[in-house]
Amino acid sequence: MKKEAILYKKIDGKAHCNVCQRKCLISPGNRGFCLTRENQDGNLYTLNYGAVSSEGVDPIEKKPLFHFYPGSMVYSLGSVGCNLTCKHCQNWNIARATVESIYTQEIVPDAAIKRAQEYNCKSIAWTYNEPTMWLEYTIDSAKLAQKENLNTIYVTNGYMTQESLELIGPHLDAANVDLKGMSDKFYREICNARLNPVLENIMWMYDKGIHLEVTNLIIPGYNDSEEDLKSLIKFMAEEIGLEVPLHFTRFFPHYKMENVAPTPIEILIKARKMARDAGMRYVYVGNAPGLDGENTYCYNCGQLLIERNGYGLGPIRIDENKKCPECGAKIDIKI
Repeated sequence: MKKEAILYKKIDGKAHCNVCQRKCLISPGNRGFCLTRENQDGNLYTLNYGAVSSEGVDPIEKKPLFHFYPGSMVYSLGSVGCNLTCKHCQNWNIARATVESIYTQEIVPDAAIKRAQEYNCKSIAWTYNEPTMWLEYTIDSAKLAQKENLNTIYVTNGYMTQESLELIGPHLDAANVDLKGMSDKFYREICNARLNPVLENIMWMYDKGIHLEVTNLIIPGYNDSEEDLKSLIKFMAEEIGLEVPLHFTRFFPHYKMENVAPTPIEILIKARKMARDAGMRYVYVGNAPGLDGENTYCYNCGQLLIERNGYGLGPIRIDENKKCPECGAKIDIKI
């Protein structure tokens, strides 16, 4: 569905888009970097409003969000387009697609909310591709979701403008931000982007009280140096908060990085230890079954609070006051 875009200005027939940090200046008949916004006779239109390429009912842990209503289900939607070109992208087939190049189904906002309710989901998430690429749709959907007491989630690369955040932010309950690395060199060479806007947006989300979890995919030889890990952990511990869950995940060869070996387990163990030593309360390791990296423990006494086996959960051993039953420490979680 085509709809006039928001956050753009007309400049001599061109359209200056202000949805993401690329801020494309789009000539008539052309599209922006994301391939979802087109200048038609001087007006900018979003081409993928309501165009759903991927739909699913997922465990909330799959996002991954481990401290946002653990064990609940989330209705997940994805469209097409992205503002990054990550060489290791898991969803490149939709991230670099156009609405004409792949099959999509139209699911308007009120229909999406109804489906989430029919599937008995506690939340709705915009994920699979970068959700900012259908900003107008997610804003409209999120407003409806809030009226129906349905939680709203962005799974995002964090490369939107502050103006976009100010529009969607008041209607977001949670976000998982993929912090891909801690050097501008990595962002430029691997993602075709810049680092600082992502850091600033993570801080903005935290300051606005959006439930935040951060994921870092560790790629051998690219963002796994001790300097990289120290820098990321320092940012999380000093600029964000010790209570924010941090997910280190294991890389496997994919897309344009098929020649890169999987992340060594010892690097994941090292990263988790470094983060814990820095005071981070909840540090997880993903894509590494058998490593005991996805259980939640009390940061104060070490008591096992939530045992995870894949996406399955054991009993949640946290009392009604969100405290550890063993030592009484306040656990930073929504249940």
